[in-house]
Amino acid sequence: MKNTIVFICLLSVVISCNQKNNNFEEAYNSINEEDLKRRVSQLASDEFLGRKPFTEGETITINYLKDEFQKLGLQPGNGDSYFQEVPMVELTASVKDSAMIITGGAEDMKLNYWDDFLSLTRRVADSVEVQESEMVFVGYGIVAPEYDWNDYEGLDVKGKTVVILINDPGFGSEDKSFFKGNEMTYYGRWTYKYEEAAKQGAAAAIIIHETAHASYPFEVVQGGWSGANLYLESKNGNMDRCAIEGWVSLESANEIFLNADISDYNFYEEARKRDFVAIDLKQKMSLSLTNTIVKSKSNNVVAKYEGTERADETIIYSAHWDHFGIGQPVDGDSIYNGAVDNGTGVGAIIQVAQAFTKLDQKTKRSVVFIAVTAEEQGLLGSEHYSANPIYDPSKTVANINVDAIRPIGRVNDFSIVGYGQSELEEYAESAAERQGRYLSPDSHPEAGYFFRSDHFNFAKIGIPALYGKGGIDSDANGKEWGEKESAYYTSQQYHKPSDEYYDDFNFEGVILDAQIYFEVGYTLANESTFPKYKEGSEFRAIRE
Repeated sequence: MKNTIVFICLLSVVISCNQKNNNFEEAYNSINEEDLKRRVSQLASDEFLGRKPFTEGETITINYLKDEFQKLGLQPGNGDSYFQEVPMVELTASVKDSAMIITGGAEDMKLNYWDDFLSLTRRVADSVEVQESEMVFVGYGIVAPEYDWNDYEGLDVKGKTVVILINDPGFGSEDKSFFKGNEMTYYGRWTYKYEEAAKQGAAAAIIIHETAHASYPFEVVQGGWSGANLYLESKNGNMDRCAIEGWVSLESANEIFLNADISDYNFYEEARKRDFVAIDLKQKMSLSLTNTIVKSKSNNVVAKYEGTERADETIIYSAHWDHFGIGQPVDGDSIYNGAVDNGTGVGAIIQVAQAFTKLDQKTKRSVVFIAVTAEEQGLLGSEHYSANPIYDPSKTVANINVDAIRPIGRVNDFSIVGYGQSELEEYAESAAERQGRYLSPDSHPEAGYFFRSDHFNFAKIGIPALYGKGGIDSDANGKEWGEKESAYYTSQQYHKPSDEYYDDFNFEGVILDAQIYFEVGYTLANESTFPKYKEGSEFRAIRE
């Protein structure tokens, strides 16, 4: 009996060694600083013009990525092409007289575009207008039967302007039974707010910005909601959306409430009460927009490393290649280079692809690399892929998504966004432990990052998705420093021209993260199992 146990243990070791063929370590260690720096600095250079879809920057970027994959020996990932076309429409909205007019209340108000509000329309129309539309404060603007919550209950908002809070009622709470406590649900995302307002028939939907609840400053809204914006083409030209969608600054929102003779009203506290009732603001909003319309196609870049025994089963790596292009100047700089977001992510998946090509023995399953377009415009490239998948979702083993790894040196924790969702976390934990690191939940679940990157669209069609990266536990400087550094990036560089490549970037942590991505994908590519979503995940039923 004793000999049998020893034999089984030895057999397990042999199987484990065989799974990682004789040059796995060589491939693993081929992920190196020199190549990462070269690729990230190239993608973030002014030559790439901020990598905005529909611009010369897109042409430069997607051809660079195709050439990189081709040089590594990867096959075209979409038939005989490295590209998947993504039909989109570009709308550039101009606000008439650069003002929102609000009448009624104590006095008429004029809010100024840019400083006080931002707005656009998703409707593919030359112009839209909302005239003297009654304004209603609808709290968080949520209809969530599973949480016994309906901010629109008993309301008829057809033709009206709804004013909405960002995030959800659980923000700041540790009570996991109240929504998800401090962890944002999809109901807290601005995308949901506009979708629900349109379902309710509102003419306009205006979200109140507040930095802590949104997890980013108003400047991020200014950068993302001005100039040209992209949307997937739809048969009805998005005419089922609200005519106008926008944001208003917290200061302007307070003025609107004061003008409605509502003083000392903490609308965040009131709106999170179960007995909250929507408030007629006794004011009317007027706003007119004109559109410049351009229809064209952007591109996802797709490359394949083909497996041997089960080539029709795939592991998909994703990272968005796009950023904001050339926009509003900040401190004299108008190119939004996107070095961290997401030059690092794209550089990392190219490095992972390179590692796979170093293997002496090919993996049993195929591995696909997709650099998706228009993530910054609302996860559009991955949304198009999820609606038009090249690879059978039922045979897609997993998605490993990479987005915005901060190059701040080694961090001891590998932070999982959406911690607790799938069995992929066990694979990541094993790979992290080999580096002397540990898994940690997202340190800011209230920011809703699970809904803000491309893995979300893979999850929505049931594909287990892993989105993780170095957290805040800096090996050299500690957690407090790591938290401050993260806050600095969010407030000073995120979605701004200052997200540039700097010579003092420390890529040690990026390399370690990329090695985790490689090991997880390599392990999955040599198995026959399909990881599952965990009990309680909203995506489990879709997969099953």
